[in-house]
Amino acid sequence: MIRILLAEDQAMVRGALGALLKLERDIEVLGAAADGLQALSECRRLRPDIVVTDIEMPGMTGIELAQKIQAEALPCKVVIVTTFARQGYLRRALDAGVKGYLLKDSPAEKLAEALRNVHRGGKAIDPALAVEAWNESDPLNDRERQALRLSGEGLSAPQIAEQLGLSAGTIRNYLSEAIGKLGANNRIDAYRLARQRGWL
Repeated sequence: MIRILLAEDQAMVRGALGALLKLERDIEVLGAAADGLQALSECRRLRPDIVVTDIEMPGMTGIELAQKIQAEALPCKVVIVTTFARQGYLRRALDAGVKGYLLKDSPAEKLAEALRNVHRGGKAIDPALAVEAWNESDPLNDRERQALRLSGEGLSAPQIAEQLGLSAGTIRNYLSEAIGKLGANNRIDAYRLARQRGWL
């Protein structure tokens, strides 16, 4: 049996994925998490073979979840199922050790086959998207990305500094660097550009 944990913040999608996978004889859904932090906790507790996760979730993104799983050497592989066909996301996902990257509009049977392939040690990534992912590199470092994401959510530099445990001046420097690297006019423009390219 392939033991699966689902991580998806939308209850309806989470339920639909679970119902689809339960129809497969060789797949067992161990549990489901509504955000990235809960998913990490469940990975530590349940030790699934594969985590099927969305990218954008509260608390921790699917890519950050994959990074944590990799850093902690947890024995589970990560497959991302998302609506985002953005090269920046795929590039960062691959760098985080993700083994599968599927779009939510893929046929249901494609997901089950992808999970079997990943379980056997392979990868399941849209070939056209994979080729495009290497044509454009992500200019942001992790701190600039964090600061820009929080700024885009409406937090001020002091609020971001408090959340990340840094000084407000350091946060302003990160935001300024991000704006410069993206050729943006201001932090709002930088956030928009980075989101469009999948770098946040």
